[in-house]
Amino acid sequence: MFSLTCSRLLLISAMGTAVLLSGCASDRSARIYSPSEALNEARVRSGTVESIRAVRIQSDSELGQLIGAVIGGIAGSNVGKGSGSSVGAVIGATVGGAAGGAIGKDVNAKEGMELVLRMESGEVIAVVQEADIAFVPGQKIRVITRGRVSRVVPAN
Repeated sequence: MFSLTCSRLLLISAMGTAVLLSGCASDRSARIYSPSEALNEARVRSGTVESIRAVRIQSDSELGQLIGAVIGGIAGSNVGKGSGSSVGAVIGATVGGAAGGAIGKDVNAKEGMELVLRMESGEVIAVVQEADIAFVPGQKIRVITRGRVSRVVPAN
């Protein structure tokens, strides 16, 4: 009876951790800034949208895999007794990790767009970001770059 209670406690803890850490997922939106990006100077370049292509941005987080492994390991440890329980835990963790990783990528995927831009300098660049701002070919834009992160926004 104690191991069942302990297993449930671990499962609830894993699920709670998942909920808390899901808020840490990074966004690829031009509208969202992290606290470390605020109050920092950025380079701004002007240009025009040449083309837009719909893309899907998948999560690169291993959180789903970790949580799946924990849940699978707990569930598998309840199979059998002694060494059978250990084998069940290993198999459960392996299967749970693989399933959790696959599910996590789909759950955290977002609709995005690849913008091909002609800058005023003549340079042609591409930026991928979430599809939360509407753009059309020929539209004037600005590219705001901080370090390795660039965002495309309307020039208005």
